[in-house]
Amino acid sequence: MTEKAFQDYYPDILSHCYGCGRLNEHGLQIKSRWEGDESVATYVPREYHMAIPGYVYGGLIASLIDCHSTGTAAAAAYRAEGRAMDTDPPFRFVTGSLHVDYLRPTPIDGPLEIRGKVKEIKGRKVVIESTLSANGKVCARGEVVAVQMPDSMLPGGGDK
Repeated sequence: MTEKAFQDYYPDILSHCYGCGRLNEHGLQIKSRWEGDESVATYVPREYHMAIPGYVYGGLIASLIDCHSTGTAAAAAYRAEGRAMDTDPPFRFVTGSLHVDYLRPTPIDGPLEIRGKVKEIKGRKVVIESTLSANGKVCARGEVVAVQMPDSMLPGGGDK
């Protein structure tokens, strides 16, 4: 796929997240893209992401839903303002709330698909509903309240 992922637009200083940071060599480095009005990412779990033999650890599922959703929030904020993702100032979102419902055991033997939909955009807050599926079956559902990152989180940033 030639289209850049949402996370590829993050400035280097904001690209170290364990879940989605392209500069974190030990992280998951998920990649999310638009597919119509939904965002989509695919992740292949490794053997060490195991809860019990054959099934994915729930913390990985939560991380995938979380980082896919915050990336979707950033992309949605750009869309809402009619801006390209490579324009300044950059949008970057952090998790204000994460809720995950585990609907069925998630098999570890193949790719996982994460899909997100924008539920609400209001000021500096974006609410995203996401699902995580394996073998075409939804295994987990989540809702993330993503909040635009305050300048105070940047190195040398002030309070905002």
